[in-house]
Amino acid sequence: MEAANLSVATTSVALALGPKTCSSSPSPSGILSSTPGNAVLPGREPPFSVFMVLVVTLLVLLIAATFLWNLLVLVTILWVRAFHRVPHNLVASTAVSDVLVAELVMPLSLVSELSTGRRWLLGRSLCHVWISFDVLCCTASIRNVAAIALDRYWTITRHLQYTLLTRRRASALMIALTWALSALIALTPLLFGWGEVYDARLQCCQVSQEPSYAVFSTCGAFYLPLGVVLFVYWKIYKAAKFRFGRRGRVVLPLPATMQVKEAPDEAEMVFTAHCRATVAFQASGDSWREQKEKRATMMVGILIGVFVLCWIPFFLTEFISPLCACSLPSIWKSIFLWLGYSNSFFNPLIYTAFNKNYNNAFKSLFIKQR
Repeated sequence: MEAANLSVATTSVALALGPKTCSSSPSPSGILSSTPGNAVLPGREPPFSVFMVLVVTLLVLLIAATFLWNLLVLVTILWVRAFHRVPHNLVASTAVSDVLVAELVMPLSLVSELSTGRRWLLGRSLCHVWISFDVLCCTASIRNVAAIALDRYWTITRHLQYTLLTRRRASALMIALTWALSALIALTPLLFGWGEVYDARLQCCQVSQEPSYAVFSTCGAFYLPLGVVLFVYWKIYKAAKFRFGRRGRVVLPLPATMQVKEAPDEAEMVFTAHCRATVAFQASGDSWREQKEKRATMMVGILIGVFVLCWIPFFLTEFISPLCACSLPSIWKSIFLWLGYSNSFFNPLIYTAFNKNYNNAFKSLFIKQR
């Protein structure tokens, strides 16, 4: 009986001291765990379930689709000379960051999800590389969305002063600042020792949980760009409504003499010619340029909306958890993280859905390849 009691006690201690979950890691654990409370017997991997296989398959498809779709957008911009201008260079910068997310960040995050207890088994050096690229690429993707919104705002509100040369210089400056500030946020913990990234004892790889760095990184990577894009799009909406919403289309009766007359409410000008019958020319509906600008404004609005829905759950968690020393259930943290990663998949879909030139370029690119 004493031997049996000693055996039960030894088993309990082994379970209590088994592999611990890195609950504050950048890619939260639990989405692939199959045992209650993430408890895993020593020396045994959790059994594969149908649900786990479906989740892994979905994540692999998400990674592949994100990489290929952004790569297609990037190749198209480089191949077609008409796209070598603003705002396509901003779209190209976003596609570069999203390609890197799919190529360098998401696969290693999936490998970490698949490990027992969500331990990091790839060493300190690769942990530093992964965390740095995670913060760098995700921050650059977010800030590129803010740059696209700013470019649209200046195009609508300062269309006379915002010339092609000015637009090129502004876009180049925004791209440089986007990547420089993203690199600063990503490399600060490694260069200045602002919190620990890798814990060899727990085999844990995570973004620095130092409270001051959590405030600095989340504000610089998300909350500041979020405030910019929300304020800018509110101004875009007001400017677009003022510019396009008051354009009426009125056809006025005119005598059969040559004259030019302007209709009220900024209507288009109606021309008549001196001949047997009066000929009136009046545009019906929006002009081609107005329709193009409306589509671009709607594209930016949807881009911002999807960006907010994808990233705000993750960054709320990342901001609050280090400050209160608390943690969400691991399953929700994993869902929030991969929801944020999925923003890199939605970005190129939104670009191409509102720009027919991309669809035509895709067709011509594949036809030439054949």
